[in-house]
Amino acid sequence: MKEALFAELRRVAELTEKEMKRVLRLNNADRSGYEVLAEAMEYSVFAGGKRIRPYLCVEMCKAFGGNEECAVGYAAALELMQTASLIHDDLPAMDNDDFRRGKPSNHKAFGEYTAILAGDALIIHSFYAAANNPFCSMQKNAEAVVFLAQGTGVDGMCGGQQLDLHIEGQPCDGERLKKTHMLKTVALMRAAVNMGCVAADATEEQRRLAVSFAEDLGLAFQIKDDVLDAVSTVEELGKTPGKDAAVGKNTYVSLYGLEKAKDLAKEYSDRAAATAKKIGGESGQRLLALCEYLLERNN
Repeated sequence: MKEALFAELRRVAELTEKEMKRVLRLNNADRSGYEVLAEAMEYSVFAGGKRIRPYLCVEMCKAFGGNEECAVGYAAALELMQTASLIHDDLPAMDNDDFRRGKPSNHKAFGEYTAILAGDALIIHSFYAAANNPFCSMQKNAEAVVFLAQGTGVDGMCGGQQLDLHIEGQPCDGERLKKTHMLKTVALMRAAVNMGCVAADATEEQRRLAVSFAEDLGLAFQIKDDVLDAVSTVEELGKTPGKDAAVGKNTYVSLYGLEKAKDLAKEYSDRAAATAKKIGGESGQRLLALCEYLLERNN
C-alpha cells in the first residue's frame, strides 16, 4: 500500500504545485524593480517538501465522497501558508536556521527583509487561493478561509510559535509542551482536513473523524521531528540538526528522553491509524500507510 501512497503523494503534490504556480503568477504583472520578491517566494514554495497538508486536504475530500478538483485550490492555500511559516521560522529572530529542505534558508539566499516580505506575501496569496477556489461556492470558500485563519492565527500557528519561543530554556511540563505543538504543528493539519471536508460537504461525524485523525497524526509528526533533530545528520534532515538542544528548546526528547519520545510518537501514530480504519475505503488504506510512512521517515 505504501507504493500507492507514494504515487498519490506525488500526484497531489503535482496538482498543488500547478495551482500554486497559477496563483503566484495570476496577474502576469510587470514586476521589474521588485522581481526579487517573486523569486524569493518561488524559491521556497518550489523547494520540495512532503506536501502533507495538501495531501490531507485532498484525501479527506475524496474519502467523504467529494471531487478532488474542489479541494486543490484549498490544498494550494495550505502549502503557501506552510511555506510562509517556514520562511519566518528560519529567521534569526525565530529559530535562526541556515538551511531548509537541503538548501540555504530564504533569508540566507535573499536577505532578511526580502525573506520577511516573501513570507508576508505568501500568507496573503494563501488567503487569496482559498477565497477564490473556482470549483467551490463563495459560501464554501468563506468557510475554508475561516478554517485557514483559525489554523494560522493567534490560536493556531502564530500562537504556537510564540509559546515555543517563550518557553525556550524554561522549565516545561508535558501539558505545556503538548499545547505548544497542538498550536504550532497540529492546528494547520486540522485546518487541512477541515478544508477537505468543506470541499466534500462532509457530515459532522465525518468531520469529527477527520479532525481526530489530524490531531493524532500531527502530534506523532511533531514528536518524530523532535527525534530526528536529535539523531539525524544535516544530509538526512535537510536542515541543521541538534539545534533544539543547542538553544535549550523544549522538545519531547528533552522532556521524556529519546526512547520515551519514540514510544509516544508510535502511540499517537497508532491512534491515527485506528481512525484511518474507521474512515475506511481506499482513502482509509492510504491514510493508514501515511501513518506508517511518517513514523518511519528519516527526514
